[in-house]
Amino acid sequence: MSDLPNSQDVLDAARRLHGHVLRTPVLRNDALDELAGAKLWFKCENLQITGSFKIRGATNRLLQLPADARGKGVVAFSSGNHAQGVARAARNFQMPALIVMPSDAPAIKVEGVCGDGAEIRLYDRTSESREEIAAEETRKRDATLVPSFDDPYIIAGQGSAGVEFGQQMRDANTPLDHIICCAGGGGLITGLALGYREFDPDIKVWTAEPEEHDDWRRSLASGEIRENAPGTRSICDAILTPAPGDLTWALGRELLEGGCAGSDADIEEAMRLAFRHLKLVLEPGGAAALACALFDLPEAAKGKAVGVVLSGGNVDPAQYARIIGV
Repeated sequence: MSDLPNSQDVLDAARRLHGHVLRTPVLRNDALDELAGAKLWFKCENLQITGSFKIRGATNRLLQLPADARGKGVVAFSSGNHAQGVARAARNFQMPALIVMPSDAPAIKVEGVCGDGAEIRLYDRTSESREEIAAEETRKRDATLVPSFDDPYIIAGQGSAGVEFGQQMRDANTPLDHIICCAGGGGLITGLALGYREFDPDIKVWTAEPEEHDDWRRSLASGEIRENAPGTRSICDAILTPAPGDLTWALGRELLEGGCAGSDADIEEAMRLAFRHLKLVLEPGGAAALACALFDLPEAAKGKAVGVVLSGGNVDPAQYARIIGV
């Protein structure tokens, strides 16, 4: 594979992952359609193994490793969902794994990583560099570093969700006009755009982000990478990357239509509405696309068929109870 994956790479990944990941369902709801002013179709990656789409890219990446590299193990850094994806994939292939996680990572994600037998190295977001720690551990162990998004095999693996979505909408005989998907580093949304374009080359794909952490929206509007200000925070811990990645930006500037954003209050309301109408548990980052569909839908998408990617459901129980009002 070249540095930039293409649609064929994503199709190959989808075939490779068959039997390793779930084919997640697509749901509909009339009440949410009415709120959005569009016909929404929900791709439920929150119901994926480990509770998010991340198992797709992690599994595809680990499947590329030769036998001698598998024995030396892998290292990854993540606030949670990529960590769980790598830990589970490593367990499935009987490989050692070390995950570098922030000390304030949601407990449910730390527990998930531990439950899959991976070693954890905690770090302080404000005073330590996860990239430096992971690089040092990779050297010490002669292991393989598994990036969270800026890797062609990771992007292709995440894109298998787009292949599935395209197949499911074709089976429903309902072409989508637009798709809204969360964007952190951009591995999911760019891979998904590559995969779905095999079914509809005219699909328009929009990023979803917290409004105070909207690097993709600003980058797409300006035509060049824009970073978030240091210290910018949101409840969406899973998608708080500083800026688009080099590979994902090279793809995204060609594949993506533009950006949407929602406030933390909008995202919390989307979580409540997903619980009420879809009976689904979403984490904040996993609800970003729903929040944008309901509260920041692009004018061009109003009245159209819109795919919404619900990307993760690994929410801290106490936080979730507060948000839904238990």
